[in-house]
Amino acid sequence: MRTVLKGAWVATAMTAAFVTAAGTASAATTDVVTATATGAGTRSFALTIDDGPSPTWTNQVLDLLKEREVKATFCVIGDHARQYPDLIRRIVDEGHSLCNHSMHHVNPTTQSPDQQRADIQEASDAIHAAAPGASIDFYRAPEGGWTEDAKQYAASQGMQPIGWSVDTEDWRRPGADAIFENYKRAFQGGGVILMHDGSQENDRSQSVEAMGRILEDLSNNGYYDDRPAVLG
Repeated sequence: MRTVLKGAWVATAMTAAFVTAAGTASAATTDVVTATATGAGTRSFALTIDDGPSPTWTNQVLDLLKEREVKATFCVIGDHARQYPDLIRRIVDEGHSLCNHSMHHVNPTTQSPDQQRADIQEASDAIHAAAPGASIDFYRAPEGGWTEDAKQYAASQGMQPIGWSVDTEDWRRPGADAIFENYKRAFQGGGVILMHDGSQENDRSQSVEAMGRILEDLSNNGYYDDRPAVLG
């Protein structure tokens, strides 16, 4: 019988670092974290999913996560949240975490400090318009283009900057086998895995297929789902 991942969040719901009242800012630092809340070297993983929501691919990903009983962190683009608010609500209703991934997916290193702050704030506003009171605990810079201004503004809004330790390179669409092998080469316990469900114009069928295989592999090897760390 297939082992089903049960989700560390339920088991660790009393841990203060995990619990944030809806709509309130949690503690956050300007450090870009690349490990789970339970830490590097543990038998945990954090699945992070970028660039959605997409009405085609996000629903498929959510269906897969529900089947596997896994919670993930969705790094959503504000413009897509504005277009598909029902998907933001589904993400929240099904117990996943939200991450601000900017309004228009512009690399912050190409923007002025004012533009960076406005881009982050506009995305948060779009997410909250879709899901009033929802907690946005994380921020991820598009293309990993971290700047001090972006990190400081995100942290001031209670959003922990998160990176990744496992780039599956699914965004290249190299095939499900290659995506899975990229994960196998890079993953270590407590790692943050980067995958994608958006955007609508991109075919993410390889990502969905590979995600199912990755979650099966993690389950078979005794790993449980967690969130990225929140420091501070």
